[in-house]
Amino acid sequence: MKKLIVSALLGATAMIAATPAYAGDSEGKLQVKLLATGVLPDGKITALENNAIGLPAGSQTSANDNVVPTLAVEYFASPNFSIETICCLTQHRVGGEAAIAGATILDHVLILPATVTMKYHFNTEGGIKPYLGVGPSIFFYIDEKPAATTTTLGGRSVKLDNQFGVALQAGVDIPINDKGFGISLDAKKYFMSTRLHVFNAAGAEVLTTKHKLDPWVISGGVAYRF
Repeated sequence: MKKLIVSALLGATAMIAATPAYAGDSEGKLQVKLLATGVLPDGKITALENNAIGLPAGSQTSANDNVVPTLAVEYFASPNFSIETICCLTQHRVGGEAAIAGATILDHVLILPATVTMKYHFNTEGGIKPYLGVGPSIFFYIDEKPAATTTTLGGRSVKLDNQFGVALQAGVDIPINDKGFGISLDAKKYFMSTRLHVFNAAGAEVLTTKHKLDPWVISGGVAYRF
């Protein structure tokens, strides 16, 4: 976690340093945000498509929450319209619920949520700018590892499908001064699903499940506009 935070800080510093022609400006074209982000996924099974591994009826799963640093970069096409993208990696585990409560399904998976949102900023008194946004997203899954229950049932490797979804966004930017510094609060609701594939030692697929992720992604941090 500390390494991720340091990397995000260095990245934000490098981006600002790379644009010496711009001074901080509360109405500038670019804005960089360094945020602490809570990622709260669901992980529920919505379809059991292949059950050669023998999961009992009523099996269910859930994914754990995580808090990570996030770097956001935003371009203002006009005072009211902007385009924003984010950069972060979030690590999760998947465990059993209901008929398989206490089971461990995935021990480790990294998610890269590639997201671009188009945002509309409202004009208010005092320079405070609430906004709404929407945009496409694709989750890339990296370094998936089976957990103890999965391996006990014969699963030796796992794979999650990269799939497209959509993100809805709402938040507010609060200026601290007229030099471009501010505070940002942001919430995104993703509508995203994936399929989990489990393979045995011979490479045969012994379990295929569809999962609803639909995470809430809640962020707060500092912003610099220039």
